[in-house]
Amino acid sequence: MRIILFSSRQYDIETFTGANSGHGYDLHFQESHLDSETAVLAQGYEVVCPFVNDRVDAAVLERLYAGGTRMIALRSAGFNHVDLATAEHLGTCSRSARATSRSTRFWRNRTS
Repeated sequence: MRIILFSSRQYDIETFTGANSGHGYDLHFQESHLDSETAVLAQGYEVVCPFVNDRVDAAVLERLYAGGTRMIALRSAGFNHVDLATAEHLGTCSRSARATSRSTRFWRNRTS
């Protein structure tokens, strides 16, 4: 599974690379913030992992979905930066929370 993490910093690279050692996901780290212009960088990634200051509005969600993204895994406790109505309209809003050092919420395509 290909995963891209936006707004990545060195501590993200270290933490996620270490946590991934037993799983073998194809992780890619992007320093840019996620927004309507940078969403194209996620083309072909099944999972996009934004941070709290990234924009996950309708335009971004639609571009991500068109590019093959089917899961948004938030690296933030809140989700006020996510357009939940659009996520649900696209069929990507089935929530489950996973306990980590930072709360992570998953928006997963119901068909996956």
